[in-house]
Amino acid sequence: MTAQTLVEKIRHAHLVLHEDGMDLLAVDRHYLHEGSHHAFARLAEMSLSVRRPDLTFGVADHYVPTSGAPATDVIAGMIEKLDRNGAAHGLSVFGRGDPRQGIVHVAMPEQGLTLPGNIIVCGDSHTATHGALGAWAFGIGASEVAHVLATQTLWQAPPKPMRITVTGRLAEGVTAKDLSLHIIATIRTDGAAGHAVEYAGGAITALSVESRMTLCNMTIEMGARAGIVPPDATTAEWLLDRPYAPKGAARVQAESDWAILASDEGARYAREVTIAAAEVAPMVTWGTSPDEAVAVTGIVPLGEDTAESRTYMDLEGGQPIEGVPVDMVFIGSCTNARLSDLHEAARVLKGGRTQVPLLVSPGSTAIAMEAERIGLADVFRAAGARWGASGCSLCVGMNGDLVAPGTRCASTSNRNFRGRQGPGARTHLMSPAMAAAAALTGRITDVRRLDVEVRS
Repeated sequence: MTAQTLVEKIRHAHLVLHEDGMDLLAVDRHYLHEGSHHAFARLAEMSLSVRRPDLTFGVADHYVPTSGAPATDVIAGMIEKLDRNGAAHGLSVFGRGDPRQGIVHVAMPEQGLTLPGNIIVCGDSHTATHGALGAWAFGIGASEVAHVLATQTLWQAPPKPMRITVTGRLAEGVTAKDLSLHIIATIRTDGAAGHAVEYAGGAITALSVESRMTLCNMTIEMGARAGIVPPDATTAEWLLDRPYAPKGAARVQAESDWAILASDEGARYAREVTIAAAEVAPMVTWGTSPDEAVAVTGIVPLGEDTAESRTYMDLEGGQPIEGVPVDMVFIGSCTNARLSDLHEAARVLKGGRTQVPLLVSPGSTAIAMEAERIGLADVFRAAGARWGASGCSLCVGMNGDLVAPGTRCASTSNRNFRGRQGPGARTHLMSPAMAAAAALTGRITDVRRLDVEVRS
């Protein structure tokens, strides 16, 4: 038998039909958010119902306000549409007021809905996040959402396999976010186009599941269709006692099944990249694309090919990125709003006072509640931060939270496109610890240096 990659194994296990180079795949879990209303309208036009309500889960995230009532009636209406469509089709929807509510790529794994070997789809590009648990997960378009709702299957072209091996160990103060930005800056935003990226190497094995989620989340920013980390003991331990995860005898069988979810020796990849973890430093984006990133000790690039981004960001070529003033800081998003991210940021902020406005939006209501219970929320409040409700918030600005035109935001989110956080907004992507350091100083700051100063 031909040696197979992990994604190829999952693909064959879910293959219903292969025709004209396309696969019809069975889908294990289908996640929805407010943007799914187009697909439900399509179902209504065709007088169809949801094929497998038991495998379909919705959550309100993109339009959920971080404080008080929704900003507009339109925003409130988007949340209500999800509730109505879920109720009409008998779906489980984690709406406002439900402790299971949160950003779809945080809340669903947290509930134990994402499992190794699954095929997971959602009408959101950062569905790749769920690959951290050994699932083959990818974003789909509105017409595909309607197809999955009606059939619980999906037509897909087989992805090209790619492997990124990260050797060694990340240094102290360097995170999965830094690693992802380093990889994207190295291979660029089209470096994994059309591929399903499998992560390998000692640095990956050493990552927590939450850090693996950050890495897989950012995989989409290198053009990939999906990112995946083979499941291991760390994965199984993380899933233990999650509400929807298998229990008892089903758990024993599941762990046996998960144990064989690995690429075969000799499996072939269309592209291989090797990264040395020791070369990765805390990273910051300077431009308007995630690959326009440098180490915090680096400079804004020179050259005509980068002039347009520099102009938008109001930066000079050759200028050190460290020390650039910021106007506000955002800690949140499906990339970096998990409890471990909040711990990272709070460790830096504890005992300090923010110099610029800081908004913290936890990845889920459950995380917010846990942060309150263990005192993390109080650390943020004491430092002067605004402690908001869970949602996508300032990652994309659909809920009314916006960065003012011409101002800079140090952000833990995943995209720094022009206007992503609002018309004319300038976004610098970085890790939660780096964002916290920027909040304390009002400038882009190397958290390693600040941390040394704090400890001394």
